[in-house]
Amino acid sequence: MTFIDFKKLLLDAEISLPKFSKLIKVSEKNIQSYKTKGKVPNTIAVIVTCFSTMNKQEIDYRSIIEAIGLEAKTKKGAGFKKSEEVDTKDKTSSI
Repeated sequence: MTFIDFKKLLLDAEISLPKFSKLIKVSEKNIQSYKTKGKVPNTIAVIVTCFSTMNKQEIDYRSIIEAIGLEAKTKKGAGFKKSEEVDTKDKTSSI
């Protein structure tokens, strides 16, 4: 699906891109990056198509998705580690 088709389906679903990204717990920046690629991944295409179809049938997809209790992924960067984590890693790497 092209990014333009994606944006059209967002309009059909009556949801903005920021609200869409917040609802499905994916960063808006991540979704905006598909604009430069020109296409959206299949999973995003399926989700927005379902939202659009459900909205046309007057099904409140927002409450359905919110009830799932999705959690946003967090990056596990190279931040500071607790001393216990460092010790555990050192012990397991020598086994």
